[in-house]
This record gives sequence, C-alpha cells and structure tokens, in this order.
Amino acid sequence: MKIVVNGEEFESKDGLTISELLVEQEVKMPDMVSVELNGEILKRSVFETASLNEGDKVEFLYFMGGGQWD
Repeated sequence: MKIVVNGEEFESKDGLTISELLVEQEVKMPDMVSVELNGEILKRSVFETASLNEGDKVEFLYFMGGGQWD
C-alpha cells in the first residue's frame, strides 16, 4: 500500500501499525515524537493498534524546548 509520511510517498505492507511505522522509518527517540494521522493527533496509547490504510497521510511532529528570548 502507498502512504505519505512527512510529505513523501512510501510503499509499505498492508495493515502496518503506527508503532511498526516508527520502526520502519527508523525514527530516533520514538517516545519523543507525536504522530498526526490524516490531520488528527493520535494518543500514544493507540500506536500499537492504529492500522494504516492506502493513501493515509502521516506526519511525525517533534517538539523542541529551549531557546532564549532577547
């Protein structure tokens, strides 16, 4: 099946879960990433059970802290 991850099209196996996708995409620090599926932020508790379908759009969102205001 074809899915879009962070704006790039990928071919992947049918029924892939979000957790499996994080491994497949070699996401570093998967505990620190939020996942948006078709415009909806997913709860971490569904990563193991949420299956992807043909044409799904996934975004990995990384939130950074720090910085300094001038």
